[in-house]
Amino acid sequence: MRSLPILLLFYFLIPFKLEAQANLLNARVPQDVGKLNEQQIKSNNEEPLKYGFVDDRDVLWSKTVWEIIDLDERVNFPYYYPTETDNLGLDRLSLWDVLKNAITSGEIKEVYDDPYFRTKLLYEDINFTYSDTTDFAKERFEQTGVWDKTLINDYKLSAKYVRQYKIKGTWYVDKRLGELKYRLLGICPVAIQPSNLSKFISDPDTNDTPVDLFWVWFPDARTILNRQKVFNTRNSSQPVTFDHMLNSRRFNSLIYKEENIYEDREINKYIQKDALKSLLESERIKSVIRDYEQDMWNN
Repeated sequence: MRSLPILLLFYFLIPFKLEAQANLLNARVPQDVGKLNEQQIKSNNEEPLKYGFVDDRDVLWSKTVWEIIDLDERVNFPYYYPTETDNLGLDRLSLWDVLKNAITSGEIKEVYDDPYFRTKLLYEDINFTYSDTTDFAKERFEQTGVWDKTLINDYKLSAKYVRQYKIKGTWYVDKRLGELKYRLLGICPVAIQPSNLSKFISDPDTNDTPVDLFWVWFPDARTILNRQKVFNTRNSSQPVTFDHMLNSRRFNSLIYKEENIYEDREINKYIQKDALKSLLESERIKSVIRDYEQDMWNN
Protein backbone atom coordinates (compact mmCIF):
# COMPACT_ATOMS: atom_id res chain seq x y z
CA MET A 1 0.00 0.00 0.00
CA ARG A 2 2.94 2.36 0.62
CA SER A 3 3.94 2.11 -3.02
CA LEU A 4 0.53 3.32 -4.22
CA PRO A 5 1.16 7.07 -3.62
CA ILE A 6 4.54 6.72 -5.30
CA LEU A 7 2.99 5.07 -8.33
CA LEU A 8 0.33 7.77 -8.54
CA LEU A 9 2.96 10.48 -8.28
CA PHE A 10 5.01 8.77 -10.97
CA TYR A 11 1.94 8.54 -13.20
CA PHE A 12 1.12 12.24 -12.99
CA LEU A 13 4.70 13.45 -13.36
CA ILE A 14 5.45 11.51 -16.50
CA PRO A 15 5.41 14.05 -19.41
CA PHE A 16 4.20 11.53 -21.94
CA LYS A 17 1.58 8.84 -22.11
CA LEU A 18 2.03 5.23 -23.09
CA GLU A 19 0.55 4.41 -26.46
CA ALA A 20 -0.42 0.99 -27.74
CA GLN A 21 2.83 0.46 -29.59
CA ALA A 22 4.70 -2.78 -29.99
CA ASN A 23 7.85 -3.25 -27.95
CA LEU A 24 7.36 0.09 -26.21
CA LEU A 25 8.46 -1.08 -22.76
CA ASN A 26 11.51 -2.95 -24.11
CA ALA A 27 12.83 -0.25 -26.43
CA ARG A 28 16.36 0.94 -25.71
CA VAL A 29 16.15 3.76 -28.27
CA PRO A 30 13.06 5.39 -29.85
CA GLN A 31 13.78 3.57 -33.11
CA ASP A 32 13.09 0.24 -31.37
CA VAL A 33 9.45 1.15 -30.76
CA GLY A 34 7.25 -0.82 -33.13
CA LYS A 35 9.89 -3.43 -33.98
CA LEU A 36 8.99 -7.05 -33.33
CA ASN A 37 11.32 -9.97 -32.87
CA GLU A 38 10.85 -13.24 -34.75
CA GLN A 39 8.94 -14.86 -31.91
CA GLN A 40 6.53 -11.92 -31.67
CA ILE A 41 5.98 -11.94 -35.43
CA LYS A 42 5.09 -15.64 -35.35
CA SER A 43 2.75 -15.22 -32.40
CA ASN A 44 0.89 -12.29 -33.96
CA ASN A 45 -1.84 -13.70 -36.16
CA GLU A 46 -2.67 -11.03 -38.76
CA GLU A 47 -5.20 -13.19 -40.57
CA PRO A 48 -8.82 -12.31 -39.75
CA LEU A 49 -11.14 -14.91 -38.33
CA LYS A 50 -12.66 -16.65 -41.33
CA TYR A 51 -16.38 -16.64 -41.88
CA GLY A 52 -18.04 -20.00 -41.56
CA PHE A 53 -19.57 -21.54 -44.67
CA VAL A 54 -23.30 -20.91 -44.90
CA ASP A 55 -25.27 -22.97 -47.41
CA ASP A 56 -28.10 -21.15 -49.16
CA ARG A 57 -30.48 -23.87 -48.00
CA ASP A 58 -29.64 -23.07 -44.39
CA VAL A 59 -30.75 -19.44 -44.70
CA LEU A 60 -34.29 -19.38 -43.37
CA TRP A 61 -34.79 -15.63 -43.79
CA SER A 62 -32.67 -12.67 -44.88
CA LYS A 63 -32.85 -8.94 -45.47
CA THR A 64 -30.23 -6.66 -47.01
CA VAL A 65 -29.99 -3.11 -45.68
CA TRP A 66 -27.86 -0.05 -46.32
CA GLU A 67 -26.79 2.09 -43.35
CA ILE A 68 -25.04 5.40 -42.69
CA ILE A 69 -22.31 5.73 -40.04
CA ASP A 70 -22.24 9.44 -39.17
CA LEU A 71 -18.73 10.46 -38.10
CA ASP A 72 -20.05 13.48 -36.19
CA GLU A 73 -21.33 11.13 -33.49
CA ARG A 74 -18.91 10.58 -30.63
CA VAL A 75 -19.34 6.80 -30.62
CA ASN A 76 -18.11 6.74 -34.24
CA PHE A 77 -14.98 8.85 -33.61
CA PRO A 78 -12.62 5.81 -33.82
CA TYR A 79 -13.42 5.61 -37.54
CA TYR A 80 -12.72 9.33 -38.09
CA TYR A 81 -9.60 10.11 -36.07
CA PRO A 82 -6.74 10.74 -36.41
CA THR A 83 -7.16 13.32 -39.19
CA GLU A 84 -3.54 14.45 -38.91
CA THR A 85 -0.83 11.80 -38.59
CA ASP A 86 2.31 13.94 -38.85
CA ASN A 87 2.92 13.84 -35.09
CA LEU A 88 1.73 10.26 -34.57
CA GLY A 89 3.23 6.87 -35.26
CA LEU A 90 2.41 4.72 -38.26
CA ASP A 91 0.24 2.53 -36.04
CA ARG A 92 -2.33 5.34 -35.66
CA LEU A 93 -4.37 5.69 -38.84
CA SER A 94 -7.95 6.56 -39.60
CA LEU A 95 -10.18 4.18 -41.51
CA TRP A 96 -9.93 6.45 -44.55
CA ASP A 97 -6.12 6.35 -44.53
CA VAL A 98 -6.15 2.56 -44.22
CA LEU A 99 -8.47 2.15 -47.21
CA LYS A 100 -6.69 4.78 -49.30
CA ASN A 101 -3.21 3.34 -48.67
CA ALA A 102 -4.37 -0.22 -49.39
CA ILE A 103 -6.05 0.82 -52.66
CA THR A 104 -2.98 2.81 -53.69
CA SER A 105 -0.65 -0.13 -52.99
CA GLY A 106 -2.96 -2.60 -54.72
CA GLU A 107 -3.66 -4.65 -51.58
CA ILE A 108 -7.39 -3.91 -52.01
CA LYS A 109 -8.48 -4.69 -55.55
CA GLU A 110 -12.24 -5.13 -55.27
CA VAL A 111 -13.31 -1.48 -55.58
CA TYR A 112 -16.55 -0.59 -57.34
CA ASP A 113 -18.58 2.40 -58.42
CA ASP A 114 -21.96 1.21 -57.14
CA PRO A 115 -23.34 -0.61 -54.07
CA TYR A 116 -24.30 -3.61 -56.21
CA PHE A 117 -20.65 -4.20 -57.15
CA ARG A 118 -21.18 -4.25 -60.91
CA THR A 119 -18.80 -1.54 -62.22
CA LYS A 120 -15.25 -2.18 -61.09
CA LEU A 121 -12.89 0.75 -60.62
CA LEU A 122 -9.16 0.91 -61.21
CA TYR A 123 -6.77 3.04 -59.20
CA GLU A 124 -6.66 5.57 -62.03
CA ASP A 125 -10.44 5.97 -61.83
CA ILE A 126 -10.38 7.15 -58.19
CA ASN A 127 -9.58 10.79 -57.44
CA PHE A 128 -7.63 11.18 -54.22
CA THR A 129 -6.44 14.66 -55.25
CA TYR A 130 -8.05 17.61 -57.01
CA SER A 131 -6.25 20.31 -58.98
CA ASP A 132 -7.83 23.76 -58.78
CA THR A 133 -6.76 26.12 -61.55
CA THR A 134 -6.78 29.77 -60.49
CA ASP A 135 -8.13 32.54 -62.70
CA PHE A 136 -4.66 34.04 -63.00
CA ALA A 137 -3.33 30.69 -64.25
CA LYS A 138 -6.03 30.63 -66.93
CA GLU A 139 -5.10 34.14 -68.06
CA ARG A 140 -1.42 33.18 -68.21
CA PHE A 141 -2.31 30.10 -70.26
CA GLU A 142 -4.28 32.21 -72.74
CA GLN A 143 -1.26 34.49 -73.16
CA THR A 144 1.54 31.91 -73.31
CA GLY A 145 -0.23 28.64 -74.14
CA VAL A 146 1.59 26.93 -71.24
CA TRP A 147 0.18 26.02 -67.83
CA ASP A 148 2.17 27.46 -64.92
CA LYS A 149 2.15 24.68 -62.31
CA THR A 150 3.05 27.15 -59.55
CA LEU A 151 -0.37 28.75 -60.01
CA ILE A 152 -2.29 25.45 -59.75
CA ASN A 153 -3.36 24.33 -56.28
CA ASP A 154 -3.47 20.61 -55.53
CA TYR A 155 -5.84 19.51 -52.76
CA LYS A 156 -5.54 16.06 -51.23
CA LEU A 157 -8.65 14.28 -50.04
CA SER A 158 -7.70 13.56 -46.42
CA ALA A 159 -9.56 11.99 -43.51
CA LYS A 160 -10.89 15.30 -42.21
CA TYR A 161 -13.04 15.69 -45.32
CA VAL A 162 -14.75 12.31 -44.86
CA ARG A 163 -18.16 12.90 -43.30
CA GLN A 164 -19.79 9.46 -43.27
CA TYR A 165 -19.41 5.83 -44.17
CA LYS A 166 -22.12 3.88 -45.90
CA ILE A 167 -22.24 0.15 -45.33
CA LYS A 168 -24.17 -2.65 -46.96
CA GLY A 169 -24.91 -5.86 -45.13
CA THR A 170 -27.30 -8.76 -44.86
CA TRP A 171 -29.16 -9.95 -41.79
CA TYR A 172 -30.02 -13.62 -41.98
CA VAL A 173 -31.33 -16.45 -39.83
CA ASP A 174 -29.20 -19.59 -39.86
CA LYS A 175 -31.68 -22.38 -39.25
CA ARG A 176 -28.93 -24.82 -38.25
CA LEU A 177 -28.01 -22.63 -35.29
CA GLY A 178 -31.35 -20.89 -34.92
CA GLU A 179 -29.63 -17.50 -34.71
CA LEU A 180 -29.97 -14.11 -36.33
CA LYS A 181 -26.61 -13.08 -37.78
CA TYR A 182 -25.14 -10.20 -39.75
CA ARG A 183 -22.69 -10.27 -42.66
CA LEU A 184 -21.05 -7.03 -43.78
CA LEU A 185 -20.69 -6.89 -47.57
CA GLY A 186 -19.44 -3.46 -48.54
CA ILE A 187 -18.26 -0.11 -47.21
CA CYS A 188 -18.24 3.29 -48.90
CA PRO A 189 -16.55 6.52 -47.71
CA VAL A 190 -18.72 9.60 -48.14
CA ALA A 191 -16.75 12.84 -48.41
CA ILE A 192 -16.86 16.39 -49.62
CA GLN A 193 -16.85 16.51 -53.40
CA PRO A 194 -13.21 16.90 -54.54
CA SER A 195 -14.13 19.77 -56.87
CA ASN A 196 -15.43 21.75 -53.85
CA LEU A 197 -12.42 21.23 -51.59
CA SER A 198 -11.01 24.69 -52.30
CA LYS A 199 -14.31 26.34 -51.33
CA PHE A 200 -14.56 24.26 -48.16
CA ILE A 201 -10.99 25.07 -47.07
CA SER A 202 -11.57 28.80 -47.49
CA ASP A 203 -15.01 28.61 -45.85
CA PRO A 204 -15.62 25.52 -43.64
CA ASP A 205 -19.26 26.58 -43.19
CA THR A 206 -19.93 26.03 -46.88
CA ASN A 207 -23.04 23.89 -47.33
CA ASP A 208 -21.77 21.03 -49.45
CA THR A 209 -23.56 17.72 -49.98
CA PRO A 210 -21.07 14.85 -49.52
CA VAL A 211 -20.79 12.28 -52.31
CA ASP A 212 -20.08 8.56 -52.42
CA LEU A 213 -16.46 8.04 -53.45
CA PHE A 214 -16.35 4.28 -54.07
CA TRP A 215 -17.57 0.96 -52.69
CA VAL A 216 -15.12 -1.59 -51.30
CA TRP A 217 -16.08 -5.26 -51.23
CA PHE A 218 -15.56 -5.84 -47.51
CA PRO A 219 -14.31 -9.47 -47.59
CA ASP A 220 -11.43 -8.32 -49.82
CA ALA A 221 -10.41 -5.66 -47.29
CA ARG A 222 -10.60 -7.81 -44.15
CA THR A 223 -6.90 -8.74 -44.07
CA ILE A 224 -5.86 -5.10 -44.26
CA LEU A 225 -8.44 -3.96 -41.73
CA ASN A 226 -7.44 -6.75 -39.35
CA ARG A 227 -3.82 -5.61 -39.53
CA GLN A 228 -4.59 -2.03 -38.50
CA LYS A 229 -5.36 -1.36 -34.86
CA VAL A 230 -7.90 1.15 -33.55
CA PHE A 231 -7.07 3.29 -30.54
CA ASN A 232 -8.89 2.04 -27.46
CA THR A 233 -9.92 5.02 -25.31
CA ARG A 234 -10.55 2.81 -22.27
CA ASN A 235 -7.30 0.86 -22.40
CA SER A 236 -4.59 1.92 -24.83
CA SER A 237 -2.62 -1.30 -24.21
CA GLN A 238 -5.47 -3.38 -25.65
CA PRO A 239 -6.30 -1.99 -29.11
CA VAL A 240 -8.82 -3.62 -31.40
CA THR A 241 -8.78 -3.93 -35.17
CA PHE A 242 -11.03 -2.26 -37.72
CA ASP A 243 -12.13 -5.70 -38.87
CA HIS A 244 -13.28 -6.60 -35.38
CA MET A 245 -14.94 -3.22 -34.85
CA LEU A 246 -16.99 -3.46 -38.04
CA ASN A 247 -17.90 -7.13 -37.80
CA SER A 248 -19.04 -6.74 -34.21
CA ARG A 249 -21.00 -3.60 -35.19
CA ARG A 250 -19.31 -1.32 -32.68
CA PHE A 251 -20.79 1.82 -34.16
CA ASN A 252 -24.05 3.73 -34.31
CA SER A 253 -25.80 3.76 -37.66
CA LEU A 254 -29.01 4.73 -39.40
CA ILE A 255 -30.73 2.60 -42.03
CA TYR A 256 -31.40 4.66 -45.14
CA LYS A 257 -32.43 1.88 -47.53
CA GLU A 258 -33.60 -1.72 -47.55
CA GLU A 259 -34.12 -4.16 -50.38
CA ASN A 260 -37.72 -3.87 -51.56
CA ILE A 261 -39.96 -4.38 -54.54
CA TYR A 262 -39.78 -0.68 -55.42
CA GLU A 263 -36.31 -0.95 -56.98
CA ASP A 264 -34.68 -0.73 -53.55
CA ARG A 265 -35.75 2.88 -53.18
CA GLU A 266 -34.33 4.89 -50.30
CA ILE A 267 -36.40 6.09 -47.37
CA ASN A 268 -36.10 9.72 -48.41
CA LYS A 269 -37.70 8.85 -51.76
CA TYR A 270 -41.04 7.95 -50.23
CA ILE A 271 -40.82 10.06 -47.05
CA GLN A 272 -39.75 13.50 -48.18
CA LYS A 273 -38.98 16.63 -46.18
CA ASP A 274 -39.82 15.02 -42.85
CA ALA A 275 -36.75 14.04 -40.85
CA LEU A 276 -38.74 12.67 -37.92
CA LYS A 277 -40.82 10.30 -40.04
CA SER A 278 -37.67 9.18 -41.88
CA LEU A 279 -36.04 8.37 -38.54
CA LEU A 280 -39.11 6.49 -37.38
CA GLU A 281 -39.15 4.50 -40.63
CA SER A 282 -35.51 3.56 -40.09
CA GLU A 283 -36.32 2.39 -36.57
CA ARG A 284 -39.29 0.43 -37.91
CA ILE A 285 -37.01 -1.50 -40.27
CA LYS A 286 -34.66 -2.21 -37.37
CA SER A 287 -37.57 -3.50 -35.32
CA VAL A 288 -38.68 -5.83 -38.12
CA ILE A 289 -35.20 -7.36 -38.23
CA ARG A 290 -34.83 -7.58 -34.45
CA ASP A 291 -38.31 -8.97 -33.85
CA TYR A 292 -38.05 -11.69 -36.48
CA GLU A 293 -35.79 -13.81 -34.31
CA GLN A 294 -38.09 -13.39 -31.31
CA ASP A 295 -41.22 -14.15 -33.32
CA MET A 296 -39.56 -17.23 -34.79
CA TRP A 297 -39.29 -18.80 -31.33
CA ASN A 298 -42.66 -17.54 -30.11
CA ASN A 299 -44.49 -19.00 -33.08
